Amino acid sequence: MASNKSLVPEAKDALSRFKMEAANEVGVNLKQGYNGDLTSKQAGSVGGQMVKKMIKAYEDGMK
Repeated sequence: MASNKSLVPEAKDALSRFKMEAANEVGVNLKQGYNGDLTSKQAGSVGGQMVKKMIKAYEDGMK
């Protein structure tokens, strides 16, 4: 069963900063805390940007 608990609690702040950075890059105004007023398109663009950045970082690490 899936859980929302972080396996590494110390990573929570880093992931939050990463999410804010990705949102900024795609022009989505995230705020601290609840962001349930975002459209699916906005939320998806933030998640998509995060995935793109993670893939790029992984590929760069392989070189």
